[in-house]
Amino acid sequence: MFQQILLAADGSNHSIRAAEKAVQLVKNQANSLVEVIYVINGSTSKADVLRNNGSKQIEEQRRDKLKDIINLLTMEGIKHQVNILRGEPGPTVVQYANEKNFDCLVIGSRGLNALQSMVLGSVSHKVAKRVKCPVMIVK
Repeated sequence: MFQQILLAADGSNHSIRAAEKAVQLVKNQANSLVEVIYVINGSTSKADVLRNNGSKQIEEQRRDKLKDIINLLTMEGIKHQVNILRGEPGPTVVQYANEKNFDCLVIGSRGLNALQSMVLGSVSHKVAKRVKCPVMIVK
């Protein structure tokens, strides 16, 4: 049923649960792909530069946030790829999802930034309203 899944992840517990659901959607399906995207906004990027010694260390820390998700996909034998994007998370996920032909977007209901989700509305809510493909929000 689902061949091409977009998984929006940030390394939070909710995104790990979202990854588990993405695995269930594509498990035992030939030629399926889970594309994992992690969006870095401007303030996160600036903080990373101030706290680290170089771009290699920053890149390693960003990939490290996704290691549990990557390990899960690898252990389950799910073909996957990871893309790190820059921009505001909500609009960037929406634009990326709408430019490609995904069967479903899977996203956690809350991310790492609890303050933003309380004050501005969660990224998952913004994404669900604007993405053209079906969206699964995982609690």
